[in-house]
Amino acid sequence: MDSQQWDERYSATGFVWATGPNQFVAAELAGLPPGRAIDLAAGEGRNTVWLAERGWRVTAVDFSRVGLDKGRALSAARGVAEERVDWIVADLCEYQPEPGAYDLALIAYLQVSPKVRAAVLARAAAALAPGGTAFIVAHDLTNLTEGTGGPQDPEVLYTPEAVRAELPGLRILRAERVRRSVAREDGPATAVDTLVRAVRET
Repeated sequence: MDSQQWDERYSATGFVWATGPNQFVAAELAGLPPGRAIDLAAGEGRNTVWLAERGWRVTAVDFSRVGLDKGRALSAARGVAEERVDWIVADLCEYQPEPGAYDLALIAYLQVSPKVRAAVLARAAAALAPGGTAFIVAHDLTNLTEGTGGPQDPEVLYTPEAVRAELPGLRILRAERVRRSVAREDGPATAVDTLVRAVRET
């Protein structure tokens, strides 16, 4: 989907996704001391706002202006000070984060080709300061056969092995498949995600 299609999807009443953070983002990152974070493919800003509420100074990047506008509104509704978040409309195919500037690089459910993904992950790794954390969570390739929902195009799905290889210079702390409960009209179901956490050594 391109930026116009995402704008149209986000234009619907209410939020497409929940307004709370992704469950893996909350579980893995709650213990990190706040610093500077960059949320790449921020969407409607739910993870950005959660980080800002915890004291992070966040740069939120997405190519959907409508999605980021909703994130800005969510941030204001939650009482987050405006200066805690920079909302940047940009295509990650071209966007270059400031190298060595961030304590956390977050990428949650970015759906792009393997070539673009590799470039985005390499830039995210380069954006980390010494000791900084990279955290990636996305729909796993096995979700096609073992899970529910998510994209059905294998080109935009992830594997832990692929992500490990696309984070140059980082030490991998965790790289695995995880299962996520999904509410459906016909009852609960399970989705399979790739989760990778890595750190730039000091």
